[in-house]
Amino acid sequence: MSARHSPVRTILAAVLCLLFAAPLRAERVAVVVEGVEGDMLESVRASIELSKYEDRDVSPIEVRRLFEQADEQIRTALEPFGYYGAEATGKLERPEPSHYRATFRVEPGEPVIVRKARVVIGGDATQLEPVKGALEHFPLQEGQRLDHGAYERGKQEIAAALASEGYVRAQLVKHRVEVVRAANSAEIDLEWDPGTRYRFGPVRYSDAQFPDPFLQRYTPWREGEFYSLDKLLDLQQSLVDADYFSVVAVTPDLEHAKDGIVPIDVALVPAKRTVYTASVYVSTDTGPGGKLGFERRWLNQRGHKLSSDAQYSTKLQDYRTQYQIPKPGRPNRMYTFGVGYRDEETDSSTSRMARAAASEVTDRWKGFTRTLGLQYLNGDFEIAKQQHSTSLLYAEGLLTRKKSNDLYFPLSGYSLLYGLRLAAESVLSDTSLAQVRAEAKWLRQAGADGRVILRGALGGMVVDDFDALPPELRFFAGGDRSIRGFDYQQIGDTNAAGEVIGGKYETVFSAEYEHYFLPKWGAAVFVDAGDAFTQQFDVNVGAGIGLRWKSPVGLVRLEVARPVVSDFDHSWRIHLVIGPDL
Repeated sequence: MSARHSPVRTILAAVLCLLFAAPLRAERVAVVVEGVEGDMLESVRASIELSKYEDRDVSPIEVRRLFEQADEQIRTALEPFGYYGAEATGKLERPEPSHYRATFRVEPGEPVIVRKARVVIGGDATQLEPVKGALEHFPLQEGQRLDHGAYERGKQEIAAALASEGYVRAQLVKHRVEVVRAANSAEIDLEWDPGTRYRFGPVRYSDAQFPDPFLQRYTPWREGEFYSLDKLLDLQQSLVDADYFSVVAVTPDLEHAKDGIVPIDVALVPAKRTVYTASVYVSTDTGPGGKLGFERRWLNQRGHKLSSDAQYSTKLQDYRTQYQIPKPGRPNRMYTFGVGYRDEETDSSTSRMARAAASEVTDRWKGFTRTLGLQYLNGDFEIAKQQHSTSLLYAEGLLTRKKSNDLYFPLSGYSLLYGLRLAAESVLSDTSLAQVRAEAKWLRQAGADGRVILRGALGGMVVDDFDALPPELRFFAGGDRSIRGFDYQQIGDTNAAGEVIGGKYETVFSAEYEHYFLPKWGAAVFVDAGDAFTQQFDVNVGAGIGLRWKSPVGLVRLEVARPVVSDFDHSWRIHLVIGPDL
């Protein structure tokens, strides 16, 4: 019987193989979308299910099925951008065996326009600047194209502003977007009930190496003040900056908030108490060298600190010891007392100076870190083969500010420094002095793989006896961080023998462009210009190229530069710097 039916079975098996062979053939498909770009193009491509098979095999039947569904997927993808009447024309081609090409020409059509936007916050919350600003900058106003992404972002910004100002239980009681397709119009209706504005309750610090009264001094508010997210962030940053803790977590206990009071929990984990550091470096300004450091992060329950470091290279030896006394509060302050000795040799001078210093450092003083202090210098130096001894006591004030989006490799940021020094001959000084200086650095991303870096420095002084000033209080230019193409402190006024003695004024500007052709490797071109002078400004210009490497220890800059405008020699110089940009 089986023998009689074997031909039928053979034919049936062949038919089944033919039916199922076509769907199992491996095909590839390429998807092309025309007529839209940017975010809309990305959204359309992500919504077309057929595009998921560009990198994997698909059967011909599946290609045709998914191609037929793409029109509706494209229309749906454009609705969040306000295009509710989009049309898509598709064409499916087979330019070569086993390869399909699906082309979709998209016509977004007329966008839906917001005809009415009602965005309301009840109570007095709108009198607060952050809430008022979020309300005024709601991204969808009357006459604008409806954009559901912008709508959601606007809602989130208002909710965040309310929460940051203490309205932690604010509720969105109305949230409606009504679209009339026939008229291409939309109405927005949003309303918040802010509820009770909460206040700060007790701050509960976890067990740490310091008593609670000392830790409470870091709290930048008084119990009962209105809750503020900015103040929570200030507390977090102050505790991190104190450098006592390896972990700092500041958390509002919203679960147990009641009667308008929010307790604050602060979890602290002590950092390593004693830190030893050692490093080697190569700098074309100071030569190869090494550093050793010691720091005791806290000496007692009052948080006092002690640190000492030594630096030795072929041209520079520097030894310092500092004792620091913190005064946490509003604002945080630090009193620093230090002594040191510095022996430095450059092409233009030699200096051996002992130093004693006392200063007060105040955080967040009108957006700056403010340093006020006294410095006393005493020692010998040689400039232009002339030996000098000096004793100088001067008051110093510094304002510094730094901001960047990344400490290791910023794509945007800046740093500022303003300084003032004053000395009187009648007070432990060999001359009277008034000196001001300003430094700035600005950095921005340029394109997908580039950065632009601008830098400038200005300085000037009035001094009774210029010869009594050691090299570190005179103005020089040239070197890795000044005008590249010149030796360190090579540029300055000269004496009758043509030897550099520094100047009373300084002007330096720099422009640089970096381009990264690999994730960790890039190249740079730059131009630096300026002068250190006393009477006549003579511009010195250096230009060059450089190599950049994002190494594990920081950004490495290797540069070759030469003077292009200068009265000094015009030889090529190599500059090497390792460290952060700002």
